[in-house]
Amino acid sequence: MLTAILLPLLAHGAQRIKDLGFFQGVRPNELIGYGLVVGLKGTGDKRGTWFTVQSLANMLDRMGITVDPARLKVKNVAAVMVTAKLPPFAKPGSRIDVTVSSIGDATSLQGGTLLLTPLKGPDGKVYAVAQGPVLVGGMAAAGAAAQVAVNIPTVGKIPGGAIVEREVPLGLNYREELRLNLYRPDFTTAKRVEEAIDRAFGQDLAKVVDAGTILVRVPPGKRNEVPSFIASIEGLRVTADSVAKVVVDERTGTIVIGEGVRIKPVAVSHGSITVEIKERPWVSQPEPFAPGETVVVPETEVEVREEKGHVALVQGATVGELVRALNALGVTTRDLISILQAIRAAGALEGELEVI
Repeated sequence: MLTAILLPLLAHGAQRIKDLGFFQGVRPNELIGYGLVVGLKGTGDKRGTWFTVQSLANMLDRMGITVDPARLKVKNVAAVMVTAKLPPFAKPGSRIDVTVSSIGDATSLQGGTLLLTPLKGPDGKVYAVAQGPVLVGGMAAAGAAAQVAVNIPTVGKIPGGAIVEREVPLGLNYREELRLNLYRPDFTTAKRVEEAIDRAFGQDLAKVVDAGTILVRVPPGKRNEVPSFIASIEGLRVTADSVAKVVVDERTGTIVIGEGVRIKPVAVSHGSITVEIKERPWVSQPEPFAPGETVVVPETEVEVREEKGHVALVQGATVGELVRALNALGVTTRDLISILQAIRAAGALEGELEVI
């Protein structure tokens, strides 16, 4: 039986504009760096991982220790990529979380410590430096003939493991206009955002550029306090529009029916045919001292069963009515996938059918 689970989403009432989009420029920036994790208990990179050996030799050389790379053993060291998100308006001295991922053949980063690693932006400049003990949410153990792993032990995190060294310049004051970008572009939602902003400030400040962008003019009296003007806009509530859609996941048999989905009156008859084939080989053996030989004779039994179907009128003006109408057919969820596809082919489904 199909069960309707109605989730009360705020979008069907009203959402804050800050939940629908973001102002252009106010976004996080991706950082990346290459580093070494040391202190591993024999779970680091193997000796054949040359870039780890070379990195360790170069680091020791910068510290005044000259070693032969061919004599280095790196089983307690792992080469890693360090990634982080630099939030907007992050100031020098503040801390951000980092993710540490092995790029060699290390089996686990558990118990390791990340050495000082510069984190760079797309422009090649260093914006933060990371260092600290790596926290791993998994574990791995291996013996001579078996091994076990829980979660992913080659990826870890360092909460607050990076210190911001450089601020991304972003000035907001004295701007004459701002661009508001919607997370989900939609002309109807964009128009409603425009109307909400104009209504809140009592003048024509917003203009829809396209389905995902609203241009907002900053009033002259607000140009020296743009952040507070943005805060006033973000707090406004707008009813977001959405496309009527049925999403079907054939791998798991999951069906999600959107609020705006409707089905025109249509008659549906559903029945299933089951074909069962049984193979029962038996041995044919001659009597003692009789001529002949023992052979295996296949015996196949085929049975076809067809369940009785009945015709039901399926229609729905609301999701609840639609669910009750589909339940009247008494079908399984996977049968319902075929029924919805057939209803759409008949032109009776008022909405988009998406199969993932």
